[in-house]
Amino acid sequence: MTPGEPGGASTRPIHVTETLVADTALGSVPADWDADRAVTALYSTHYRSLVRLAALLVRDVATAEEVVQDSFVAMHGGWRRLRDSDKALSYLRQSVVNRSRSVLRHRVVVDRNAPKPSPDMPSAEHGAIALLERSAVVAALRTLPPRQREALVLRYYGDMSEAQIADIMGISRGAVKSHTARAMSALRSMLEREA
Repeated sequence: MTPGEPGGASTRPIHVTETLVADTALGSVPADWDADRAVTALYSTHYRSLVRLAALLVRDVATAEEVVQDSFVAMHGGWRRLRDSDKALSYLRQSVVNRSRSVLRHRVVVDRNAPKPSPDMPSAEHGAIALLERSAVVAALRTLPPRQREALVLRYYGDMSEAQIADIMGISRGAVKSHTARAMSALRSMLEREA
C-alpha cells in the first residue's frame, strides 16, 4: 500500500477546521490545545445543548445559563488537570448536572427557611378592602376646606404635634384643634353616608 490510500500508513492531511468540527462534535479536543482554544471550541459547539440539559433540571433558563457558564469557567480553570481531553464534553455534562443539583438543593434550603407569614397577617381581601377604604378617605379629604385638610394631613399623615402644625400653618394651637375637630366630624359624616 502506498501512503495516502485508504488503509495506508498515512492519509491525506485534514484541515484544522475539519479537525475542530470532527473532534468537538464528539466532545474531544486535541491534547495539545491550550485551555482557551479548547474551551472556546467546546463552547461554540455544545453551549446550547448543555443549557437545554440544565434547563430541564433546574426548570429555569436564566439559572441554566448560569450553571453552564460556571461549568465552562471551571473547566477552563482546571484544564491542566483534565487527564483525558477526549472526555472534555463528558466532564462538562457531569459538571452541569452536579451544579444543577446544587442549585436545586439550595432552593430546597431557601424554601424551607423562608419566613412564614404569621397567622395574624391580613389576607389579600383585607388588603383590598383597606385600599378601598383608604381611597374613600382620600376622596373625602379632597372635599374638605383647605385649612381643615392641611391640619388633618399634618396631624395624621405627617404625625406632627399640634405645636408643629401651628408653626407650619402660621396659626394658634387652638385654631389647629378647631380645624382638626371640624375636619374629623365632616369626614366621619361623609364616610358614614357612603357606607
